[in-house]
Amino acid sequence: MSFTTGQLVFAILFIVGFVATMVILYKKDRNLHAKNYSGVKWVLFSFIIFIVFLFLIKHFLKN
Repeated sequence: MSFTTGQLVFAILFIVGFVATMVILYKKDRNLHAKNYSGVKWVLFSFIIFIVFLFLIKHFLKN
Protein backbone atom coordinates (compact mmCIF):
# COMPACT_ATOMS: atom_id res chain seq x y z
CA MET A 1 0.00 0.00 0.00
CA SER A 2 1.48 3.30 -1.07
CA PHE A 3 0.91 6.63 0.60
CA THR A 4 0.79 9.95 -1.20
CA THR A 5 3.22 12.72 -0.37
CA GLY A 6 0.46 14.71 1.30
CA GLN A 7 -0.47 11.80 3.56
CA LEU A 8 3.15 11.30 4.60
CA VAL A 9 3.61 15.00 5.35
CA PHE A 10 0.41 15.02 7.39
CA ALA A 11 1.48 11.92 9.35
CA ILE A 12 4.90 13.38 10.14
CA LEU A 13 3.48 16.74 11.19
CA PHE A 14 0.82 15.03 13.30
CA ILE A 15 3.38 12.86 15.11
CA VAL A 16 5.70 15.81 15.75
CA GLY A 17 2.81 17.96 16.99
CA PHE A 18 1.41 15.20 19.18
CA VAL A 19 4.76 14.40 20.80
CA ALA A 20 5.51 18.10 21.37
CA THR A 21 2.10 18.59 23.01
CA MET A 22 2.60 15.56 25.28
CA VAL A 23 6.05 16.79 26.38
CA ILE A 24 4.77 20.30 27.13
CA LEU A 25 1.77 19.01 29.09
CA TYR A 26 3.91 16.53 31.03
CA LYS A 27 6.35 19.25 32.05
CA LYS A 28 3.44 21.45 33.11
CA ASP A 29 1.93 18.71 35.33
CA ARG A 30 5.19 17.24 36.69
CA ASN A 31 4.85 18.79 40.17
CA LEU A 32 1.22 17.73 40.45
CA HIS A 33 2.12 14.15 39.49
CA ALA A 34 4.93 14.05 42.04
CA LYS A 35 2.47 15.04 44.77
CA ASN A 36 -0.45 12.79 43.78
CA TYR A 37 1.49 9.67 42.79
CA SER A 38 4.22 9.58 45.42
CA GLY A 39 3.52 5.97 46.48
CA VAL A 40 3.29 4.44 43.01
CA LYS A 41 6.83 3.05 43.17
CA TRP A 42 5.87 0.87 46.12
CA VAL A 43 2.79 -0.43 44.34
CA LEU A 44 4.89 -1.31 41.29
CA PHE A 45 7.54 -2.97 43.47
CA SER A 46 4.88 -5.02 45.29
CA PHE A 47 3.28 -6.07 42.00
CA ILE A 48 6.63 -7.23 40.58
CA ILE A 49 7.40 -9.19 43.76
CA PHE A 50 3.96 -10.82 43.56
CA ILE A 51 4.50 -11.87 39.91
CA VAL A 52 7.95 -13.30 40.75
CA PHE A 53 6.39 -15.17 43.68
CA LEU A 54 3.76 -16.70 41.36
CA PHE A 55 6.44 -17.83 38.91
CA LEU A 56 8.44 -19.39 41.75
CA ILE A 57 5.39 -21.28 42.99
CA LYS A 58 4.71 -22.49 39.44
CA HIS A 59 8.32 -23.59 39.02
CA PHE A 60 8.50 -25.49 42.33
CA LEU A 61 5.12 -27.17 41.94
CA LYS A 62 5.93 -28.27 38.39
CA ASN A 63 9.06 -30.17 39.52
